[in-house]
Amino acid sequence: MVSEVKKISGRGIILIGDDIDTDRIIPARYLKAITFDGLGEGVFIDDRTALKGEHPFDQPQYQGANVLIVNRNFGCGSSREHAPQAIAKWGIQALIGESFAEIFFGNCVAMGIPCLTADAATVKKLQELVATNAQAAVTVNLETLEAQIGDYTAKVTMNEGTRSTFIAGTWDACGQLVANADQVRATAAKLPYVSWGKLAASQ
Repeated sequence: MVSEVKKISGRGIILIGDDIDTDRIIPARYLKAITFDGLGEGVFIDDRTALKGEHPFDQPQYQGANVLIVNRNFGCGSSREHAPQAIAKWGIQALIGESFAEIFFGNCVAMGIPCLTADAATVKKLQELVATNAQAAVTVNLETLEAQIGDYTAKVTMNEGTRSTFIAGTWDACGQLVANADQVRATAAKLPYVSWGKLAASQ
């Protein structure tokens, strides 16, 4: 099972502001959900309610966008996995920002959502381009580490270890286990404590 992520194409949506935490992304009351289904409707819900339709995730020009462009320290605060899940359920497939909180970044990687970084001036330029023309084509290329909006191309960064897992499709730990199920079983059969556990369970 290969889940390569090399290029994301679509349209952009911008969210301006530093230190946007996971409680703002998805409030704690949504953590009671048994599955992640429907979380997209609750993403940024308190901010959206306060802004009465003026939040980017409610504005008509951004509906259907799949590349979120943010600022510094996005996804800080609690480690809730529901935050990237909510963003993904809304339709986001990649993020570009000045920086990301470490646990949020790791949760995104585990879901196959690349988070790429750029300097503040580059992020501002990308945000301005999307704000000017929300219908402009946006492409994020992990192989060349470039983000393109219309005729403008910017360099973006991601640590090589993470980038290589996306390109090779090895970011998907569960998928890797399923793809190598026979090898997992063969290895497990050689482990004395696994065999002892089966023996104990059968008695």
